[in-house]
Amino acid sequence: MLRPRRCFRTCLVLPGLSLFVVLYLTYELYDWNREIEWTGWEKSTTSFKHRLCVLVPFRDREAELAEFVPHLKRFIRAQNVDNEFIILNQTDSFRFNRASLINVRIQIVCCSLMYYYQVGWFEADRIGCDYLVMHDVDLLPLNPDLEYTFPGEGVVRHIAAPKYHPKYNYEKFVGGILMLTTHDYKKIHGMSNKYWGWGLEDDEFFLRIRDGKLKLIRPEGLATDRNTTFRHIHGPNRRRDQTRRSERTEREIAEKRRRDTMGGLSNTRYKIVERSRTSVESEPVTILNVNLQCDSVKYPYCLPTHRI
Repeated sequence: MLRPRRCFRTCLVLPGLSLFVVLYLTYELYDWNREIEWTGWEKSTTSFKHRLCVLVPFRDREAELAEFVPHLKRFIRAQNVDNEFIILNQTDSFRFNRASLINVRIQIVCCSLMYYYQVGWFEADRIGCDYLVMHDVDLLPLNPDLEYTFPGEGVVRHIAAPKYHPKYNYEKFVGGILMLTTHDYKKIHGMSNKYWGWGLEDDEFFLRIRDGKLKLIRPEGLATDRNTTFRHIHGPNRRRDQTRRSERTEREIAEKRRRDTMGGLSNTRYKIVERSRTSVESEPVTILNVNLQCDSVKYPYCLPTHRI
């Protein structure tokens, strides 16, 4: 049996202090959310039931972006879809990392604790997005039957299906244009961060979709084919961030082929340098300038190299 003094400390004081800390931190977070000015983000005032966030990993593709934004804005509006375009611009000196850019989150530091808001979740809270599409800047949809409407929970819609994509045609391909809810993206822990340079991050994400028991759907029965469903605007002079075969080390090849069961949303390392609201060909977009961080000892192939 506890003595009265010990019982008072154990039964009342410690639980009381714990409750006070929780309430205080909750108030601080609420107060921070209420007062801070989020430059470049818009709260949705529309009556749409769903809102789409178009996430565009980006680096040095201004000509493509100038054509992409107005084209896709018109395409999505024709389907009566409320939307917000987020250009995720990698501004560091490391090799391009498409997956990490999509994983980028807003970090809030409050009372020595850190709160994380993934881009999708931040938007869902601030501007009403409840689903997202990961979209290559050089792939323009042409067939109006390609759907950008809400896919539903538990469903991943691969809009750039292999049978219609102008370049890639294999069953596990989920690149180009991929749509799912923000809830489902979090459920499967986002994308792996270890794919520096071009390629393979989509193949690994296919396994996460499968293991997360999400339903992968693709367009079927279109009247168009691989040459007329999309327009690929990746110019012949544009160099990909890809090492030559002779330059790839056995370590890089082995690491990229190894399944990543740990990396994802929770360990994306980055710094948001600038947020801005601007227009591309008179169409409003938000640009996040992002410096990614890399453990060059673990992933030496993240360092700059020649592009081919």
